[in-house]
Amino acid sequence: MNRLSQKERVVSLGIDLLLLLIICAIAFGNIYPPVGDSGFWFYAALLSVLVGSKIVTPFYVKPVDAISYSVPAFVSLMLVNSWATWSIETKVAFFAVSFLSASVLVFALLAVILNNWGDEKIQEVSNKIRIFLEVFAKPQVIYTPIIIFAMYSYHIGKPNELILISIAMLLTVAMSAGDVVVKTFNRIRKTTKIGQRVSSVAEIAAYQQPNIILLRQVKDNDLPLKKIVYVKDKHSNSKLALTLDLVGRDNGVLTRSVEIASLQAGKYKELESVVANDSVAVIEDEYLQEICASENIDLTQRDSVVGIVAPDSSIERLFFEVVDNSNVEEGRLVTVIVQNQKVLYQIVGGLTKEEVVHQKNTYGYLRAQAQQVGIWNEDRRKFTQFSWLPNINEPVYLEAQENYAIEPDTVGHFPNSNYQVKIGNINHLVTHNTAILGILGVGKSMLAIELLERMMSEGIKVVCLDLTDQYSSELSDYYNAPYEEACLQRLRAATDQDRDEWQENPEQGGSLPNLKNAFFEDLNGFINNADGHLLKIYNPAEFVATRQDRAPGSFQAAGQWQRGAALFSVTPVEITKIVSEAVLDILSAEMSDNAKVCLVYEEAHSLVPEWNSVVAEGDKHATSGTARAILQGRKFGLGCLLITQRTANVTKTILNQCNTIFAMRTFDDTGKDFLGNYIGKDYAQSLSSVKERHAVFFGRGSSCENPVLMKVNNRDDFLRSYREEHHPPEFPQADAIPVPEEQQPEPAFDDDVPF
Repeated sequence: MNRLSQKERVVSLGIDLLLLLIICAIAFGNIYPPVGDSGFWFYAALLSVLVGSKIVTPFYVKPVDAISYSVPAFVSLMLVNSWATWSIETKVAFFAVSFLSASVLVFALLAVILNNWGDEKIQEVSNKIRIFLEVFAKPQVIYTPIIIFAMYSYHIGKPNELILISIAMLLTVAMSAGDVVVKTFNRIRKTTKIGQRVSSVAEIAAYQQPNIILLRQVKDNDLPLKKIVYVKDKHSNSKLALTLDLVGRDNGVLTRSVEIASLQAGKYKELESVVANDSVAVIEDEYLQEICASENIDLTQRDSVVGIVAPDSSIERLFFEVVDNSNVEEGRLVTVIVQNQKVLYQIVGGLTKEEVVHQKNTYGYLRAQAQQVGIWNEDRRKFTQFSWLPNINEPVYLEAQENYAIEPDTVGHFPNSNYQVKIGNINHLVTHNTAILGILGVGKSMLAIELLERMMSEGIKVVCLDLTDQYSSELSDYYNAPYEEACLQRLRAATDQDRDEWQENPEQGGSLPNLKNAFFEDLNGFINNADGHLLKIYNPAEFVATRQDRAPGSFQAAGQWQRGAALFSVTPVEITKIVSEAVLDILSAEMSDNAKVCLVYEEAHSLVPEWNSVVAEGDKHATSGTARAILQGRKFGLGCLLITQRTANVTKTILNQCNTIFAMRTFDDTGKDFLGNYIGKDYAQSLSSVKERHAVFFGRGSSCENPVLMKVNNRDDFLRSYREEHHPPEFPQADAIPVPEEQQPEPAFDDDVPF
């Protein structure tokens, strides 16, 4: 209901009074009614009705207002009391109207008194009386019976006066001619104003269910794209539609629009009155903002519409027809409203499509493909899965570009947005194994180094097998170089000890047994000592030990028979096995659900190769030994981080155990086929075009429930943010390294010792 303002109610009251004066002039020959019984209806009743309903209580009646109405009504009746001369019928009528006024007064007083009572039940009675008074204490209800009584008592024998007074009651009390005039004037003024703010520019050409409306322009270029327009359809409710693009048809070029709101019938009467049926109107921005605010429509979103939901979409996969590809690219996030929820999807691909529309005319368009990311949970700062699909032809909005503000606990972010991607559980990253896969130079090692720093900050020890010698410099704040160099000297010494010695037992021949013992001692001291050391780095290619493969035999040399055995150099794959098995042996004394040690296989295709990629035959056995250690290590807190640029050349026994995957740019079909089982075929096929320092992240270690394409952190930005809260360990100036007894220097000869 449209309520009049106070100013408009005063104007309405003036109109009603003017109308009364005109009727009085006709009925009584004066512009005002006579004083006395003949004018009682005017002075005591009608003025109270008009003033009360328009000025004092235009909306609702309070108990105190009921008192202010009932008292004058009752007093005015007492003043005109002519009980002795009245007929019995007049006395009955007088008693009835007096009783009504008195009853309202009594109930109003009760409501006021009981409302101030302390008891809740009594106050509840007061509330019920108040509701009764809101209906029966209105001035129209109190004074209309008094006017009827006055007409019966003083004008019953004067038909002309009865007719004119009845007309006055009808025009003022019943329908309020003043209100009608004011509202009509307002509507004419508003309609005229709206008519100046609305222009018809098109007509409805056809509907494509659901929600698509094809529009034919009245004049070329009158209907702009990405504009919210008003559509009036004589067969259904009026609508707001968003213009999308131009589409070719046999009858010319049409504008395609999508319905975004159905308007309630009669809600915008003035707008409906200025727009013809089956017409489309462009609305001035200020008035459009008023309508959109009333319909809860975000007007700013119209510029971010990039398409509409296409057929074949599912819960996980979104297809949408692109209507604006100016800012669309792989990795960008788009939004679709599903069941009043804002569900985000990530673009993973696209293709061109063409369809025959009529008489061999073709319609070409772009079709984008996106994967569901989920609903953003601001409290948990992560995405959660949404379990339903969008409606066909639903608008698809491109998420606005935002500058990424790095946070300490995020490993990356969605491209061109500030939506964060986190590590769900750092322990799962280790115990359930992680792989970083991608070609050379796309940022694998920097990502691995960041993950290792996060592990070490949580107290997880890292044993890195690095053929690149990169980790010691990048993680120098966690690597006690002097101490570790002394440890490496011991290992190098072990490779030289018994280097050329063979044994009857082949397992004891060469320097390999000494190297195994040295590795075990070095790793045991590293894992079991709480001395602040968290990082151990080995280059497997550095340890050139010898091994004896078979039992000794006889051979002829220089004309004499001799006995001996051939010795072979140990490969990096075999060193990897030794280290992996040594760590497992050390940890196997106690089971653990939390991660204790992470083995890092940098250039994993050279350390744990697939059976058909080994250089030496013995590497097959060595790779199997490493794989067994990883398979058994989870229950003891052991896991691995595997980094490689050749997915096809890494043993699948370990790779299949990697529950968390960071997939970066790759080209080989074998690698993409393998990754398709983890991250889905859609993301896997897009890996050929993924930018540097971007990765598809999925698995138990991710905070997101679905695969996501993210941009990994910049190394400098990560260090600046992360190390504000997580500081590297402080090492003592010099760590004592125990020296084996055989290496202890002999005491110098003391000539001063007495005989």
